[in-house]
Amino acid sequence: MYAIAIREPGDPEVLEWTEQAEPRPGPGEVLVEVTAAGVNRADLSQRQGNYPPPKGASEILGLECSGTIAELGEGVTGWRVGDEVCALLAGGGYAERVVVPAAQLLPVPAGVDLVDAAGLAEVSCTVWSNVVMEGGLTEGKLLLVHGGSGGIGTSAIQIGRALGARVAATAGGPESLRFCRELGADPVISYRDEDFVEVVKGLGGADVVLDNMGASYLDRNLSALAPDGHLAVIGMQGGRKAELDLGRMLVKRLHLSVLGLRGRPVEGPTGKAAIVADVRERLWPHVVAGRVRPIVAHRVPLPEAARAHALLEAGGVHGKILLTRS
Repeated sequence: MYAIAIREPGDPEVLEWTEQAEPRPGPGEVLVEVTAAGVNRADLSQRQGNYPPPKGASEILGLECSGTIAELGEGVTGWRVGDEVCALLAGGGYAERVVVPAAQLLPVPAGVDLVDAAGLAEVSCTVWSNVVMEGGLTEGKLLLVHGGSGGIGTSAIQIGRALGARVAATAGGPESLRFCRELGADPVISYRDEDFVEVVKGLGGADVVLDNMGASYLDRNLSALAPDGHLAVIGMQGGRKAELDLGRMLVKRLHLSVLGLRGRPVEGPTGKAAIVADVRERLWPHVVAGRVRPIVAHRVPLPEAARAHALLEAGGVHGKILLTRS
């Protein structure tokens, strides 16, 4: 089997297409023949040596993929060899084949291309678990999405709109702002030229904020929240440490969650299996109906993963970059 290996921590050029040991499914697992894999910012951090995989997970990059089930491990039910699936992974997606816990599989939704489905699992489970399961977003509430034109942001805008919420989104240049507006965000806010706090407070405050910046946005995010609002931090592009005003949180009854997805256990009340099951039951019907769809900016051959990483690092990517087998 061939897969992408990291020669040493560094720039995209350290990624190499090399022969690797063939994975085999254990009890409760399946072997997936990979059709495509999604590229996420977490992959860039791992390549740079800043985000090691959880204990026991594959060292190979890749947190989501699509493909066809090639083999079932002992005890797996509900799936058959040949089923087309997309999968949430703790690692291993940048490869010809990957082993996945069966509980982390999702069927490819009707009407979605098998390649494009590679960009669904990670973003869907991240957004759904933070914005809906933790943040409690429902119809009529206001969701503020930072980085609205990226992979997570494009998914969050669509999910919010599908649920009947109003969605505000921040983005950079005019093209990115227009892209967010076309997906249903209103208002769209330039983080270069506008104060998102004032814009959102003018709407009565956000009920849920989905934030990828972390420390640099913490104080402003709390200011932008409505009473009883929820701030969900999923990234630290703006740093890890900031001063937290607990008094403001107390007066406004605010909630703060900082939750990762990759390191969660498979089972348990907060495990990946529970998230995947909820996504399948409550979000997948919106995907089948076309209200939520994978937004794909680039398809890059899997052996050229270095080029895909360089594209994502350069910025300006609207939606997802996918690595494909052909």
